[in-house]
Amino acid sequence: MPAPKKTGKRSLLVASATLLSLSLTVPAALAAPSPSTSPSATPPAHMSSVGGARLGRAGTQVNLADGVPVLPKDLTARSWIVADAESGEVLAAHNAHWQLPPASTLKMLFADTVLPRFPKSTKHKVVPSDMAGIGAGSSMVGIKENETYTVHDLWLGVFLRSGNDAVHVLSAMNGGVEQTVQDMQAHAEELQALDTHVISPDGYDAKGQVSSAYDLTLFARSGLQKKDFREYCSTVRAAFPGGTTKKKGKSVRESFEIQNTNRLLSGDSDIPVYQGIAGVKNGNTTNAGATFTGVAERNGRVLLVTVMKPEKNEHNEVYKETAKLFDWGFKAAGKVTPVGALVAPKSAVQSSAKPGATASSGETGGAGSGGSTSKSVASASSGSGVGVALAITAGLLALLAGGVFLVNRRWPLPDLVRRRSSRP
Repeated sequence: MPAPKKTGKRSLLVASATLLSLSLTVPAALAAPSPSTSPSATPPAHMSSVGGARLGRAGTQVNLADGVPVLPKDLTARSWIVADAESGEVLAAHNAHWQLPPASTLKMLFADTVLPRFPKSTKHKVVPSDMAGIGAGSSMVGIKENETYTVHDLWLGVFLRSGNDAVHVLSAMNGGVEQTVQDMQAHAEELQALDTHVISPDGYDAKGQVSSAYDLTLFARSGLQKKDFREYCSTVRAAFPGGTTKKKGKSVRESFEIQNTNRLLSGDSDIPVYQGIAGVKNGNTTNAGATFTGVAERNGRVLLVTVMKPEKNEHNEVYKETAKLFDWGFKAAGKVTPVGALVAPKSAVQSSAKPGATASSGETGGAGSGGSTSKSVASASSGSGVGVALAITAGLLALLAGGVFLVNRRWPLPDLVRRRSSRP
């Protein structure tokens, strides 16, 4: 797939000097509690309020009013979120900060952390130690020891086939699994994704490894600021290098086709390709069940939807519920009052506090993801002093997040997605 073309950017207004004098990062009081080693079947009574007080509440959070479509009736996921990818407004959510096993959706954080460190043309010869520690039953792209792969090949293996073998090879290049886990955890904290606790870089089930629909959406939004990330996560199929064999005395390296396992992107027998879909990442493990974060564009509007563990046990249910939430989001956007916001990375917010400083999200640079004002955070808070304080703090954070650095007006989504978006 060709690299996407660049388009223009829109800058958001800078917050006032009065607001900039306040604390610009999420207070500890709003952060997630210590991760559970075995998440229960019901959400905890107290969850993080990062992004707005209502996002810390259990159950469905939405502001229904005249002209706002009702949510789909048959949603069974334990947690989900619908957000405007550009403004950061959370249009609706259900247990947004519930800490749950993420499965391979955690690979979005892995990619956002490691992808900028190696040029795609870099070559690496796989040695046995690169493949050590891959969990039993892992999804694999088919990497072979003693063969050489480009970084481009490896990332296609990560995104299309969710290959844990590709993750481990890239982790080895990055200094090893332990170092990569530390890097991912640090990057999660930089993104203010405080529900996330990383144990394994590939998302394989591990005791204490959790994330949330809110955090996964932050990872996707940050990753999508990077051109290569957009390219990989939107690629439907690609040729992947196989093993080297001898034919007529010559060494021949054959290839085989791999297809993206994101069924909203590639389609399946019981689900069509979703109009305007552009990625991002799916996952499925025993503990996590099915998880998915997707991004789609329609009529110039870009939405992010994350769905974690539908209870309905039907084929492709996670994609079906995601599609329903996308449909609702595109109808509700511009009509519904948001219930919260996606916060900005720490560095983007903090840099704005320096005199004369501005920050921007680069095409391939740091974690560029913006936020916006949550119109309903303070008004929806509880009557208690603590509740009001949390709500006001979250509201100010959302405002600051939306005003202190540049956000892409529209990501240059691949031409393939543009064609899909224009279909009737």
